[in-house]
Amino acid sequence: MNRLALFDCDGTLVDSQTTICLAMQRAFDVVGVAAPGDPATRGIIGLSLPEALTVLYPGGTTEEHDAIGEAYKAAFFDMRTQGLANHPLYDGIAEAIGDLDARGWLLGVATGKSDRGLKAILEHHGLHPRFITLQTSDRHPSKPHPSMIEQAMADAGSEPATTAMIGDTSYDMAMARAAGCAAIGVAWGYHNADQLIEAGADVVAEHPSALVAILEAL
Repeated sequence: MNRLALFDCDGTLVDSQTTICLAMQRAFDVVGVAAPGDPATRGIIGLSLPEALTVLYPGGTTEEHDAIGEAYKAAFFDMRTQGLANHPLYDGIAEAIGDLDARGWLLGVATGKSDRGLKAILEHHGLHPRFITLQTSDRHPSKPHPSMIEQAMADAGSEPATTAMIGDTSYDMAMARAAGCAAIGVAWGYHNADQLIEAGADVVAEHPSALVAILEAL
């Protein structure tokens, strides 16, 4: 049976918090609603946009959430086309991905981003060819629903016992638990180790260089 390592994107592969927080601020400003602070926005990174907005603006109407969502996507697109979007890879991630690939692991991404957003990031960093399955919010319910992992396993010909979800948020860990696969937390993202363990992480990697040994030990 094939072995599959699934990565979250924001907070796991790339540090995108600056761009996400700025786009969210601009989106709320456009609609004329008081924006949440950056800590609140960092807390919802990983959720799909509609679910994130219900957390950030729980009193908002469906129409307000839709308007903020469209303004957020427009702000994000504008920053990307103007070269203002900042999504640096975490140190050691590219090396870990290359090592896992060389050891025969199939690789995938499961993220709350859109297809367009994920493709832009992976192509920018030259990683797109490494991944055989890309699951996004365009085709799935938000995390922690297990749909993304289930489709990724079907694509890769793997099963829960040979699949690991690697992510930085409690949503990733809960999704892995729901899918019955290994849950590998990472300490360099947006939720702390206690949150990851409470959500079901089997282990929390302190640095990308630890991922290969953790996965090989599964």
